Amino acid sequence: MHTVYALFSKDYNKIYIGITSDLEKRLFTHNNLPKGWTAKFRPWIIIYTEEFDSKKEALQREKQLKSARGREFIWKMINTEIS
Repeated sequence: MHTVYALFSKDYNKIYIGITSDLEKRLFTHNNLPKGWTAKFRPWIIIYTEEFDSKKEALQREKQLKSARGREFIWKMINTEIS
C-alpha cells in the first residue's frame, strides 16, 4: 500500500506533497530530522491522504497533485478548513 499525502505548515503557510509506504514514520521524519526542505517549515500536519495499491498509481497521483491544478485543490481544502 502506498499513500500520497499533503502536509501543511500553518506557521509558514506552506504545503508539501509526497508519497510513502509508512505515513506515520514519514510524518515523524518531516517533523524531526535535521536536514531537508521540510525541516525549515516545521511543524507539519497531515491535511490530505489517498491510498493506492500500486506505487505506479501513487506516483501518477502525486504528480497530479504537484501540478498547478492539484496545488489549487489542496489550497482550496486548506482555506475551507481554516474558514
